[in-house]
Parts: sequence; structure tokens; C-alpha cells
Amino acid sequence: MSAVSAHLAAKRRRSSNLSSGFRLAALCAALALAAPIALPVDPVLAHTVKPSAKSLAKAAVAKAAAAAAAAKQAQAFHEFVETLRPLAEARGVSRATFDAAFAGVSFDPRIVAHTENQAEFVEPIWVYIANAVSRERVERGRAKAEEQHSWLLKAQDAYGVDSSVLLGVWGMESAFGAFSGSDGVIRSLASLAFVHFQGDYFRDELLAALQILQEGDIAAADMKGSWAGAMGQTQFMPSSFLTYAVDFEGHGRRDIWDSSADAIGSTANYLAKHGWIAGAPWGYEVRLPPEFKLTVADSDAYAPFADFAARGVARADGGDLPKEGKAELLIPAGLSGPIFLVTPNFRTIKTYNNSTAYALGVALLGDASAGKDGLKAQWPKRDKELGENDVREMQRELKKRGYDVGDIDGRVGDRLSSALRLYQQSIEAPPDGYPTLALLRKMRKRG
Repeated sequence: MSAVSAHLAAKRRRSSNLSSGFRLAALCAALALAAPIALPVDPVLAHTVKPSAKSLAKAAVAKAAAAAAAAKQAQAFHEFVETLRPLAEARGVSRATFDAAFAGVSFDPRIVAHTENQAEFVEPIWVYIANAVSRERVERGRAKAEEQHSWLLKAQDAYGVDSSVLLGVWGMESAFGAFSGSDGVIRSLASLAFVHFQGDYFRDELLAALQILQEGDIAAADMKGSWAGAMGQTQFMPSSFLTYAVDFEGHGRRDIWDSSADAIGSTANYLAKHGWIAGAPWGYEVRLPPEFKLTVADSDAYAPFADFAARGVARADGGDLPKEGKAELLIPAGLSGPIFLVTPNFRTIKTYNNSTAYALGVALLGDASAGKDGLKAQWPKRDKELGENDVREMQRELKKRGYDVGDIDGRVGDRLSSALRLYQQSIEAPPDGYPTLALLRKMRKRG
């Protein structure tokens, strides 16, 4: 995991071991099952141009080959499923539950195709946040905050997690229960496990899903989720469901699909088990004074709120910073964009999905749904977008200089930001960790 952190991380990582053979088989299956596409035809040519016997023969051979490949793949998939039976039995899954779960389940090449999706550009955080905190979503969030007020307060009291954050997670994961996935979880997980996407991860999640069916929390036909197997209003992966889902409503089963109360309680249980500090905020938007001297440590290590206040840091909404507690600076879009002081609870949100943009989306959506004002500072929307190749180049440049950037994957994450701060400090630039084309050009010039 997490509930979600594992599955969303799974969404965003490319497969390193999806074999070309499986890719070809999936393509052949898709071609064999695809319906013919009607194309516009010139009415004159329609009477004069006819396919030759040779082209018809080639088409027939191709169709036969695709059908043969699909049949071979179907047999291999069936054999793979049978290898799971003893593993499932070892987890207490009965033969009847196993057979019912896989009745009518076949390999789905469409699911595997999702693993190859790649974005051409790195989405700016302000685009992500605008989608997360859209007017429609906030309106729905405020309506749900009123509708589920008692359950939100009950979860806050039981687990110590701020009700606004519970709203934020709920809204980000399933638009407050409006959509929690339409793919059959067993089919999705079996397809990903069959091609060994991410090693044994999806096989183990499939076995966990079978345990859920055995325990009677939901029927196989109703076990719906995302293409990656994340389920219900909380988008828990099956292993996270087994660990963190609760029957908060008290109706005899853990139902994160149709019970808002169970979804809210399960999310609160998850965050509490991952270290949520009761009574502490996630953070605040802040303003830095003109004379503020930014250091690497400001974003890499927690310091008391009082220390930041002594240096002139103030809440953007004019409120007081807490007298107790600690925080660090979060500068997601440079010093000209919104700046935040975030507490350890912000990192707890990231255990749900290890993405700064996601955690900030949860926090801001939760605040807005609870009736709080939006951001005071404006995002630097004129900054040019970094392409994935630009980010890779920046990672290589930093790695060449001895900074730890992790994998050269073209993705902006915490390790890249941390390395950038150290690099910026070395060239006596404000260490905000914000990757820009201007900074990349400086690296190129310096060689």
C-alpha cells in the first residue's frame, strides 16, 4: 500500500517486465475480437474496385492467425488461473468460492493496454489542483459534508483524523462516491497478474480479493473497481481492504462500495494507522517576508511553527500559526506561486498516494468542502511546461553532478525536488526545488 498509494503508484509506473510475447498475444486477441470498422466509401469506386483474391487470402490468413493466437492465450490464461488454486486454498479460499470468482473470467487485453499509457508532458501542478478543486467537485463536497455530517464527526472522534481531510480523500478517490470504478476486479487483477506486471504484486492482490469474497463482504459480480483493481469509494486495493476496511455502519460487513459510512470510517482507520496526529492540521498556505532567506533545511526538515513565525512567516489568511507543533515549507511551484507550511500529517496523506500534488489536492479539496476559502496566491501559469524528456535530461544532469535523483524516469517527485534544492544552493540560487526550463538551460550552459 496502501489502499491507494500502491494502486496509484502502480498506475503511474511503466512495466519493466511485460514481455513482448504477451504484448503480441494481447494485440492479436484484440484484433480477433474487434468489430469491423465502417469507413466512408466512394460510391463510384464501390462498383469498380473489388478486393483481389490474393488480398482476400491474406486477410483470411491474418484473421486465422489472430484467432489461433487468441485461443492459445485463452488456454495459457486458464492454466495460469489453475496455478492460483493451491495458493488461494492456503489462504482459506474454498473451491466453491474460487470457481465462482473465475466463472466467465477471461484475459482482458484492454486492461494490460492501460499499463503502457504515457503522458507527453508533465502536468503542471496548478492544472492538477484546478481539476481536484473544481467548482463542481467543491459543490458536491459541501453537499456531502452536510449529508454525512454525523458520520464524519463520528470518524473524527473515533480515529482522530480531521473530518475535512476525510472529505478530501473521499472526493479525490471517487468524487464522494459518485464513481468508484466499473471494471470487474477479479478480471482486472487476473489479467495483470497473468502478464506478470510488476512481478507478483497483482497476483498477491488477486489472492487477497479472493479472501474478501470468501469472507462474504461482497459478491464477485459486485466487486467493481478501477482497471488496476482499486475498489469502492475508498479505492482500496484488496490487501488494504483486508487490513483497514471497517464495518463502521454496523451492518455486518465491510462495504466500501455502497456504504458512505464504511468508506469514511475505513479511510479514517487507514490514516490513523499510518500515523495521523490527532488535533494537528495538515498545514497552511503562508506568505514569506521579502527578507526571508530560504535554506535547504526549510523544506527538508521539520522545525517548530514558532521558529517560522520568528522569521516572519505568516498565514496567508491572516490567522495565527499554532503555538505548538512543527512544520516544513512546501514550495510546489517556486517562490512566485502558493507556498505552504505542512505538518507530518501531510506526509500521512501521502501514504494514501505518494504524490505531493495528490496530497495537496486532498488538503485543499477538504478545506473547500468544509467551507474554507481558497488559495490567496496565484499559480505561475505562464511558466512553460516541462516535457518528460526535459525532466529526464534534468535528472541526468543532476546525477552527473553527484545528486541522488533515483531512477531517470522523466517524473517530477520528491527526490528530484530535493536534489534540485541542493543544486540550487550550490549555485547560490534560492533552493525552492522547482524544476523549470530556465533552470535546465543553466545546467546545460554550465556543462
